[in-house]
Amino acid sequence: MRIHDLYLHGITVFMGFFAMLNPIGNIPVFLGMVQDFDKKTQNKVALRATFTAFSIIAIFCVFGHIIFRVFGITVPAFQIAGGIIVFIIGFQMLNAKENPIHAQSLEEKEQMEKIAHDMAITPLGIPLLAGPGTISTAMNFVGAEKSYTNVILVIVIFGIMCMITYLLFISSRVIANKINPGMLKVVSRIMGLILAVIAVQMLINGIEGTIDIFNKPQ
Repeated sequence: MRIHDLYLHGITVFMGFFAMLNPIGNIPVFLGMVQDFDKKTQNKVALRATFTAFSIIAIFCVFGHIIFRVFGITVPAFQIAGGIIVFIIGFQMLNAKENPIHAQSLEEKEQMEKIAHDMAITPLGIPLLAGPGTISTAMNFVGAEKSYTNVILVIVIFGIMCMITYLLFISSRVIANKINPGMLKVVSRIMGLILAVIAVQMLINGIEGTIDIFNKPQ
């Protein structure tokens, strides 16, 4: 691939990942989920979430087609599973109760740290950042006959997107300091509703994809 073509391809990959990852649009989602954690914990959640997403996409860039063939996985099945997970999280956010983060006992603090760790991996890392759409986009950019140059390019660009997302996430604390607690609760519930809607759309896309697979001529 020539330098000029590589440059144009890189721009295409960046724009594609930017649209799928939607780092700006995910700021309210992140803020709604981590509003009750302290700054240090928020930064850890942001780092773990973006690192998890990067790791998942890097693995699928290199081994994605093999993984799908070995386990008999289809993209629609991935979309349906991801939609179910996101819907559960969105429903929990929509019906959120008072968070015990302010409790001072060591046991409760350890429990909240575990919750933060799990939250960073699911749903933030996967499927929100490295969801079915992002994974399929990465695999499409890599292509069936992938070259080492193209694989490295896609992984590096997604890494840049993860860094941008991380920086935006850790800046959400500034936004939180300018919003009163009552408004944060409203934001959390609105984001829960939006997540539930996103989940339903993922399920619809997965079901449509499944129907298309069955309707394909053998």
